[in-house]
Amino acid sequence: MKIIDGREYATRDDLARISGYRSATLRNLWADRQANGHPPARKEGRTLHWDRQEWERWFRDYQLRRKGVDRSGDPDEELSPAEQARVLGINISAISHYRDNPPPGWPPPVRTEVLPGGRVREFRTRRQLQKYAASAPRAGAGGRRPVEAQERRVALAAEALAAGPGRKAKEVAAALAERHGGSLSVWQKAVTAARKQG
Repeated sequence: MKIIDGREYATRDDLARISGYRSATLRNLWADRQANGHPPARKEGRTLHWDRQEWERWFRDYQLRRKGVDRSGDPDEELSPAEQARVLGINISAISHYRDNPPPGWPPPVRTEVLPGGRVREFRTRRQLQKYAASAPRAGAGGRRPVEAQERRVALAAEALAAGPGRKAKEVAAALAERHGGSLSVWQKAVTAARKQG
């Protein structure tokens, strides 16, 4: 990171650490800036730098658009489960499933309503759903997780390996699984991939 004119600027490598995306992916986003609205860069020497705050704001918006999240409407409007599913671009059965098995980062309801027969309906705001969609990689079709989630795990594994170079792969994977959630086998794959990249 570098301070330029009183603002924090980041290189592509910095942005890769912040976002969990690979540098090659970020290079492609920059190349496609006319279509995706990527913020402008500032060249210092031979290196491009981006205003970190401006880039992070754009990146959150880019992720929401990419995930098919509906950003229209009042952010504080309380939405029923069917409306929550529509905003997130997922099936309503996923929302029902989240009540008993919430994914990491799933927001608590702002209010609940007991229906005839005793069933409970949970309401969440658009703002909560948009924040969730921006921060947590969600399961996709067939339970597959986005490629970005694996890239982020590999980046976290690379950081953990650099912080403790003498630790065994299984030990690092176990620590990452405990800290970030997920299965040991998923983190072992991420550690293996990070070692191959390093």
